[in-house]
Amino acid sequence: MAIIQETKTETKDWVVVARSLATEFATRAAEHDASDRFVAENYQALRDAKIFSAPVPAELGGGGAGFATHCEIIREIGRGCASTALSYSMHSHLIQALLWRWRHGATPPAEPLLRRIAAEELILVSSGGSDWLEGSGTLTKKNGSYVFNARKIFGSGSPSGDLLLTTGIYDDPQNGPTVLHFGVDMRNPGVKVLDNWRTMGMRGTGSNDIVIENVEVQDAAVSTRRPKGKWHRFFDVNSPIIWPLITAAYLGVAESARDLAIAQVQKKRDDPIVQQLVGEMDTELANARMAWEQLVAAGAADVEPSVARSNEVYKRRTILGRAVLRSVYLAMEATGGGSFFRSVGLERAFRDIQGIRFHPMLERRQYLFSGRIALGLDPV
Repeated sequence: MAIIQETKTETKDWVVVARSLATEFATRAAEHDASDRFVAENYQALRDAKIFSAPVPAELGGGGAGFATHCEIIREIGRGCASTALSYSMHSHLIQALLWRWRHGATPPAEPLLRRIAAEELILVSSGGSDWLEGSGTLTKKNGSYVFNARKIFGSGSPSGDLLLTTGIYDDPQNGPTVLHFGVDMRNPGVKVLDNWRTMGMRGTGSNDIVIENVEVQDAAVSTRRPKGKWHRFFDVNSPIIWPLITAAYLGVAESARDLAIAQVQKKRDDPIVQQLVGEMDTELANARMAWEQLVAAGAADVEPSVARSNEVYKRRTILGRAVLRSVYLAMEATGGGSFFRSVGLERAFRDIQGIRFHPMLERRQYLFSGRIALGLDPV
């Protein structure tokens, strides 16, 4: 099958656009955090700047931003507002998955949805992190289609979302429990977004539960079918795409925390302990950046998906996660007691960075995954 080549033409300097927006977002990040309020104004600003369609190829009506540029957009936004960056990254990895399908001529074709995203600046919502291998929700056959019922968690961006890309489980009479992937219109009367996102950090992502009741799903709308609870090629396709984008948000947070710490410690920069802490902080950030750059390179490389490639991606996702967590901790330690005050911004960065612990794969799960592969066993 012929592979469609993604355009490399970018219609504008998207990183500069993102940097300008991040400066604006930073002015209200503390307020969103304190009030647990979704970053609706920021999402509207992203929409006005056509950031949601930036990675859609120009020939399909989008901004033509390449994969590495897309990752940098999120990193820049993360320096200004962690919640906006993380929520946008969830939309982003869904677009990149659609682009993979478009380039490879997968069915059902992704081009109509990509053109709609470009024309209407549609916002996509993911439930992937909460579903992962197992999927969730029930699909019941009825009159040639399915009736879908579910309660999805971690619906980042849901208050402004247009289309939920999610999964449901169909108890196939021949193949047993099967996870189906499809889209659900967020404005369907059977879809209700709850207001229950009250968390330690990333408080402005609007990652509310989404309740779905008796929504019809057409068989033709299903993009992927896979066995419940088992590793599948779907994950080998998507893993290199997902993690450079999501971790970009956390890298941006860690870099922002580093800058805050450097500004705060100037009055005690002659202290050898402070010097050591700053040196260690910067070394951890160097580790994070190296791992992230390798993730971006893996995501940008249009090569055959494989378990071995996924394994390398998840190792680097763990390395990056540990490094950014440690770097923000060191930023607080170097700053000292002042970092405990909300007005400084470091305690918010410390809370926000903890979110990286809870995305798949969790650290221990990755060790098991990589260990099994090294020992010649199935990945899960």
